[in-house]
Amino acid sequence: MPKPYPREFRDDVVRVARDREPGVTVEQIAKDFGVHPMTLFKWLRQADVDAGAAPGTSGSESAELREARKRIRLLEQENEVLRRAAAYLSQAHLPGKGSTRS
Repeated sequence: MPKPYPREFRDDVVRVARDREPGVTVEQIAKDFGVHPMTLFKWLRQADVDAGAAPGTSGSESAELREARKRIRLLEQENEVLRRAAAYLSQAHLPGKGSTRS
């Protein structure tokens, strides 16, 4: 996966695209900054969402969701380990054949 562009860079490119002169296209601005035009269009859409001008999940909400999903995966793994340990330990204390217990 390619390394993401720094936040400041994205913000600057979006600002330039928003404040462009009439007749200057988003594609020209993208080319000037060395990014793919679709990337710039995505940044512009996300900037609208972050500003509340368009519906969608903001960048901070997306980061929060990623962290929550990561934490859920970790807790599910821990739960599985504990479940297996409990099953193993419950079998270890059962009297087996040949036990001297009466």
